[in-house]
This record gives sequence, structure tokens and C-alpha cells, in this order.
Amino acid sequence: MNKKSQELSDLFLAGDEKQALDLVQTYLENHTKNELYQLVLTPAMYRIGELWEKNIITVADEHLATAICDFVVSVTDVRRPVKNISEKKVMVLGPEGEDHYIGLKMVASLFKENGWEVQYLGPNLPLDAAIDSANRWKPDVIALSAALAYRLPVLKKYAQSFIELDFKPSVILGGRAVAMANWSASESEGMIIVKELDQLKEWIHTGKEPDNDFSISFG
Repeated sequence: MNKKSQELSDLFLAGDEKQALDLVQTYLENHTKNELYQLVLTPAMYRIGELWEKNIITVADEHLATAICDFVVSVTDVRRPVKNISEKKVMVLGPEGEDHYIGLKMVASLFKENGWEVQYLGPNLPLDAAIDSANRWKPDVIALSAALAYRLPVLKKYAQSFIELDFKPSVILGGRAVAMANWSASESEGMIIVKELDQLKEWIHTGKEPDNDFSISFG
């Protein structure tokens, strides 16, 4: 946890939308948006998640912080449209019961910046709806995440269902829960496990899987 991300998380918890946005916009004067997401926003939201799990803050506090973070991410994502240069498609979603979505939005933004066509379906999507959308749109990649450890079984269920689709999309898993889980190779077979946004960026550019003990986690 660096000083900047701690300061930002405090602003989120205080509901200080203006100061949070000012901090982020000042940071972006000398840093990339990827650095913002990976080095500031993701650690800030991880800290808030940890405070909530320890009952140091309430669920209302966590919801307020998430809303302010969502606003900041949305504002920083406003830019001139990027010409589609990869002709590839990615579907981004969270499984049923998973309400966290900030990481999903950052991932969708990263794919957009690299010229991918993105279908952002948001969090808490039932599996049958996800399968139906995937079969109709046929994305090259399906990216999904979980923030809390007890969501991992349903995340694995979704991933396995996507792996079995006839058009064989790549399946990327991420989120705080995935980052902290020590999955064996057999558990993650056919999946890409990303521990941070830089790894995802490298995968987008090269197609090379991260050099992890398992296989890819985004925040």
C-alpha cells in the first residue's frame, strides 16, 4: 500500500468526489492510466475490501467508496474513440452473486485502449445468460473475476462452462480472490490467471501467459 493509494482510499471512504478526482487527474499528468489503475486505484480498493472484511468499516461505507471510485474510473475513461486495430472481441463480466465491478471496468478499459471490441456485461450475471450472450457474440476472450474467496467455486463453474463452448474462447480469471488463491495447475487448466494489470497488458500485446506458479488476476 503506497501513500497515494491510501490517500485515495481515504477520500473514497469520506465520499469526497471532488478531491478524489483532483488527485487522480493530477496523477495522470505524469503517469499513464494503466499506472493509475494498477498502482493507485486497485490497491485503494483492495484496502477498502480488507477494512470491510475486518468490520472496520460498514457495508454502507464500502458502497460509498465503490460509488466514488466508479465515478473516477468513468471520468478517466472518457476519451476519443479508439479505432479497432485488433479485430478481436472480449466479453467482460462477473458471475452471479458477485457484485464487485470496478476491476471489470478497468479491464474493459484496458482492452478498449488496445483496440479490442468490448462487450461489458457487468457483475452478477447468471450463467445461462452469459452462455447465451457468448454463443451469439462469439468473443475471442471471456474475462471474469471475483473479489471474495467464497466466490471461487462459482467462478470456476463459469470458467469451465466457457472453456467447453464450441468456438473455444480464451478464458481469463482475475480479481482479488483469484490473486490470493493458490490454485494448482490442474485446477486452472485451460484458464489464464492474471495477478495484475501489467500481466494482462502483456498478454494482450503478446499472447504470452504470465510467468506465474499457476497461470492470470486483475483488481
